[in-house]
Amino acid sequence: MSEDQTKDAVIGHNSDQREEVVWERWTKKRTFVRALEGTYSEMRDELYSQPRVYKTGDMKWKGGPHNFGKKVINPQANRIAQSIEAHVDAFAPHGYGQTHGHMNSAVFFVLKGKGHDIHDGRRIDWEAGDALIVENACVHQHLNDSDDETLVLVLKAKPLFLFMHMVFQKMVHFPPKEPVPGHEDYHPPLSL
Repeated sequence: MSEDQTKDAVIGHNSDQREEVVWERWTKKRTFVRALEGTYSEMRDELYSQPRVYKTGDMKWKGGPHNFGKKVINPQANRIAQSIEAHVDAFAPHGYGQTHGHMNSAVFFVLKGKGHDIHDGRRIDWEAGDALIVENACVHQHLNDSDDETLVLVLKAKPLFLFMHMVFQKMVHFPPKEPVPGHEDYHPPLSL
């Protein structure tokens, strides 16, 4: 385990050293769509030179204590991805994420666990192996109903929607700052 992973694994284990969670994707400037400039041959050569595999185990989990995430593929982090975005989310046992909405649709593939979503006030149950569609402009929230963690892969065309000036994104309720009672020491898997 690296020093950062050890620090991340220790903070929150029934200690008062819990750091304030800062959801940087909602608070700092991001690159949503990069400029495509240069000659065709330069762009082609650059795209062909980009890696095709991104090791999520090398990336740091952000967020917490209910919902953690890793931005895996997006225009901000990868030169090859201009119109798609993929991220992995982990939910603590009985944890949940923010209530929010955005113009782009999303596919929420459940890798582990079970829970439900609330889409515009309607409950939709899901479990491992399910692919859930979050429709355009839907105000929604993801909730883990199990006594174990839930892991999901989220795929969306958000950069493309933003490029087309379909920029509506609204945070209705931020995720909780206090850990789930009984799961104060939860941390997502270091291997993912």
